[in-house]
Amino acid sequence: MIRIFTDSASDLPKCTLEKYGITVLPLFICLGDDSYKDGIEITPREIYRWASENKTTPKTAAISLDETINAMQKVIDDGDEMIIFSLPASMSSTNNVMHLAAEEIEGEDKISIIDSENLSAGIGLLAIEASVMAKNGMTRKEIVKKINEMLPKIRTTAVADTLLYLHRGGRCSSIATLAGGILKIHPKLEVVDSVLGPTKKYRGSMPAVVNNYLNDLKENLLNADPSRIVIAHSGTTAEILTTMEEYVRGLNYFKEIILTRVGGIISSHLGPGTVGIFYKEK
Repeated sequence: MIRIFTDSASDLPKCTLEKYGITVLPLFICLGDDSYKDGIEITPREIYRWASENKTTPKTAAISLDETINAMQKVIDDGDEMIIFSLPASMSSTNNVMHLAAEEIEGEDKISIIDSENLSAGIGLLAIEASVMAKNGMTRKEIVKKINEMLPKIRTTAVADTLLYLHRGGRCSSIATLAGGILKIHPKLEVVDSVLGPTKKYRGSMPAVVNNYLNDLKENLLNADPSRIVIAHSGTTAEILTTMEEYVRGLNYFKEIILTRVGGIISSHLGPGTVGIFYKEK
């Protein structure tokens, strides 16, 4: 049996994790001197409250080496194999921790570690694809080969409601933050070469921005792999969520639409109000 694991930055909802048999290993959210397991010991709402009170943003840290070793060892002891997905090695030491854990238990011949080259549900989509392949009887090596070919096809896009968290995290200048507040500028963010960065600027209220963002995506969505799409947010209004869901459903194109609220990692770096669409190109 091939078991699929991912770090908690994959941001899939519990129902989807259960449906596809995906196991999550938590990263850590660091609030000052205190660390909490992402998705287990802290919520995005608590993260935002702490950030507001302390006028700074949380730090994030890699998964635990000991917990990773224990998870891998159990898979090996059960006579199974593992495919595990991580945040990009260029952005987190989580991928390195996974390799160290596999080496520690001498399990490299049973464990495949994949650098997702992506973020959030972009990682989650890869994990789902691997799970489907495993259930269809493909070997671990066959799955890894297919996933590596798929990496450039995963599309991660988002619109940030606030520039404050990007600024505090060193990803946006003070001038841009000030301008964003005054002019109501909302950057469109995309993952390119394993890096999340701005590719367009929208101006106006967030509901209007989301409509423009969705319309800009329409052609790409209608030429995407129709198997599934993910709509994600870091805490937004019911109005905006309804707009996004109705828009995607109205395309009558995707077989599976996954709705998710992102966890502590993305919330810590992008702040509240961010919304995103994740899909795979054909």
